[in-house]
Amino acid sequence: MIEFYPQIKWVHVAAIMASGSLFALRGAGALAGMRWPLAAPVRYLSYSIDTVLLTAALMLLTILPGALFANGWLTVKLVLLVAYVVLGVLALGRRGGRGRGRRAAFYVAALLVYLQMYCIARAHHPLGAFYLLSG
Repeated sequence: MIEFYPQIKWVHVAAIMASGSLFALRGAGALAGMRWPLAAPVRYLSYSIDTVLLTAALMLLTILPGALFANGWLTVKLVLLVAYVVLGVLALGRRGGRGRGRRAAFYVAALLVYLQMYCIARAHHPLGAFYLLSG
């Protein structure tokens, strides 16, 4: 399976960019009062992209050596993933409260968590952006 690593990684990275971009567009649209971000076809597209993303991530996890994850960066990224999903639901869903300001705060927080997950993956370090900034 290791011979397919480059292709699986490419699919994973493409799905990350597609998922984050779609969330950013949906969140901005929802905060602007548009209806399309919450429509069923857009939600199903989001679910499909996230399924591909998770599948590729699990495939990478099974084929890469365990020593690569020894410093805990993957664990931190997975914890942040849960936070990102919760914040995204609160930003786009009815559970975020009726206030636009509150949903906007959840939206911005979700985008910041997404950025931190990206930086953690790039640096392969649990501090992510903070590690990259420290030089």
